[in-house]
Amino acid sequence: VQLVESGGGLVQPGGSLRLSCEASGFTFNHYDMSWYRPAPGEGRKLVATITHIGGSTNYDDSVKDRFTISRDDDKNAAYLQMNMLKPEDKAVYYCNAKGRLPAVYGMDYWGKGTPVTVSL
Repeated sequence: VQLVESGGGLVQPGGSLRLSCEASGFTFNHYDMSWYRPAPGEGRKLVATITHIGGSTNYDDSVKDRFTISRDDDKNAAYLQMNMLKPEDKAVYYCNAKGRLPAVYGMDYWGKGTPVTVSL
């Protein structure tokens, strides 16, 4: 099983980045996909999630209306479009897959992360 993130980098405040998460080794469309980032005192905090069926999305309040999560089940990939980036968005972003169908319920996979820096 692998989750490989890419797309991080340095961007100025107000700029945009698109993170990608390429998955392999499991049945992608059986899993909810999420992006996390560290938060002081909270460990990894959920940024955005998209469900395995129907593609319903949910966002942390701090990124609503700026970030968009999506998935392409044909490509076994998830994405996080980040717009209007702020310095406080600086973090390592981690891709996560959580099994939701009965056969894989409770399975939980993580990528190694991709760093995002927002600075002038």
